[in-house]
Amino acid sequence: MKTWTVDDVMTMAVVSVPETAAYRELVDLLIGRHFSAVPVVDGRHRVTGVVSEADLLRKIEYAGDEEPRLFEGRRRRGERAKARAATAAELMSSPPVVAVSGTPVAKAARIMDAEQVKRLPVVDDFGRLVGIVTRSDLLKVHLRPDDDIRADVLAVLGAAFPAATVRAEVERGVVTLRGQVDRLSTATAAARLARRVDGVVEVADAIAYTYDDTAVTVYGIA
Repeated sequence: MKTWTVDDVMTMAVVSVPETAAYRELVDLLIGRHFSAVPVVDGRHRVTGVVSEADLLRKIEYAGDEEPRLFEGRRRRGERAKARAATAAELMSSPPVVAVSGTPVAKAARIMDAEQVKRLPVVDDFGRLVGIVTRSDLLKVHLRPDDDIRADVLAVLGAAFPAATVRAEVERGVVTLRGQVDRLSTATAAARLARRVDGVVEVADAIAYTYDDTAVTVYGIA
C-alpha cells in the first residue's frame, strides 16, 4: 500500500526570495502573486526563514512607535524590531517550520495545526527548498478514486488478518466493511486499520463477529 507524502501533493515550482530581498520587493511579491507568505533561502538554496504578511505589517502597526517600552515582553520587542527591518533576513520568522521530503500527509497536517501555519516549505535532507505544500494541497489525498482506496483497504486487512473474511465497499471515500470474524476485537481492529488508509473519509463497521472477547467479567466476593 502506498503512503501519500508531501511529495505527492506539493507544488515544486516554488517562489522564494534571498535573504537580501528588500521590504518593498517583498510587499510587491506577496500582493502581486496573492501569497500570504514566502520562503527565504540562503546562497545554497537552504530555507532559513519565512516572511509572512504579518511580518510585513509590523512596519504599519508600529509606525512612529518603534522604541521599546519598559517591561515589554520578548515577543513584543521582536515585533517592534521588525518595524525597523529592511530585508528578508531581518523580517523573516526563523527557524522556519518545514516538512522534510517524504513526510506523510497526515504528519504534515499535524505540523500545520500545531504551528498554526497555512503552508509548509518542503526541504530535502540538506535543508534545501524542493517544494511547498498548503492546506488545500493536503486535501488532494481525498480525491483518490474509490477503487484505489478499496484496493488499499483490502491489502491492509489481508495482511493483518489473512484468515478473516472481510469485504470492503467504497463510495466517495466512505468505506463500509462487511463479513464475518470470530472476535469483536478483530472487527474493531479492522475498522481502525481501514481508517488509516489515505483518502478514507469515514468507516462504517458492519462486520459480524461470533463472540465479544472484550467483555470483562467481574467476580464478587460472597
